[in-house]
Amino acid sequence: MSNVTLFDAPLPGVLHGEVDEDTKSLAGSSVGGIRRLSIKGGVFREMLGNKEYRTSEERHINVAVVRVAEHNSRQYYPGAYVEGQATAPVCWSSDGQRPDADARQAQSGTCAACPQNVKGSGQGESRACRYQRRIAVVLESEIERREVYQLICPATSIFGDGERNKMPLQKYAQHLANHTTPITKIVTEVRFDTTSTQPKLTFKATRPLTDSEYAIVRELRDSPEAVKAVQLNAAQAEGTGYKATTTMVQLPLFADEEPESPPPAEKPVKVAAKKPVEAEVATDEPKKAPSKKPAPEPKLADLVGEWDD
Repeated sequence: MSNVTLFDAPLPGVLHGEVDEDTKSLAGSSVGGIRRLSIKGGVFREMLGNKEYRTSEERHINVAVVRVAEHNSRQYYPGAYVEGQATAPVCWSSDGQRPDADARQAQSGTCAACPQNVKGSGQGESRACRYQRRIAVVLESEIERREVYQLICPATSIFGDGERNKMPLQKYAQHLANHTTPITKIVTEVRFDTTSTQPKLTFKATRPLTDSEYAIVRELRDSPEAVKAVQLNAAQAEGTGYKATTTMVQLPLFADEEPESPPPAEKPVKVAAKKPVEAEVATDEPKKAPSKKPAPEPKLADLVGEWDD
């Protein structure tokens, strides 16, 4: 997605890799920020730090997933949403279970017992503390450039059922697991859900990676850029102010199964609902679907057939 290439011809292998310390020293502090794919405003934006370099007019992008954060993280922002004002959370959790040791104002000893995890603590009936999942990706059209981007998926892009070719992240991963297909060995289409009033992503398998493409993805997995991209950095802000959050329970493998109940809260403190603010639309806890015979999971041949669409 870079606007300008260094040379007209493709880069030789000797020029692939990290920027050396000499170049970083000469360039100053502008080099070294995380490359990010922001989804602010329902548009894919290439960011370096908080500076926007390029936007895409397409409703989807194709990527190869290099690395995924081990857990869903959580962040809590107090106060009201302020457009254009960059704010950092006061409490955060890298594993979604308990606040990190360096959280500025831990709200509770555990996330399950936290008052910000109570319905009504956020917008309307939502919860004030929101979930995210960080992914390190490379663009399908630029795999050989070895440029790793951080993609942060909000809760609305992680949980739910979705459709066969437009699945949220967790359902998509379950779909791949049913076919013993690693997410790092295929090209994934990441598409905006145009029926949502807030930026929401869906995922779809498009084709397998070639051997040479997978070799690059495997090489990049343990690169400093990929490792940093999936780590929670509470100081990193989108520059869009506070956003209310969504709720989450452990979702089942199939939509017909009853969701697993979250751990019981330890006498949660009732927090009055705040006035509605401009924020992400909350995702209600999934309700138990009417009992019906589960539809058979498509065969592997059907999955591969999807790549020809």
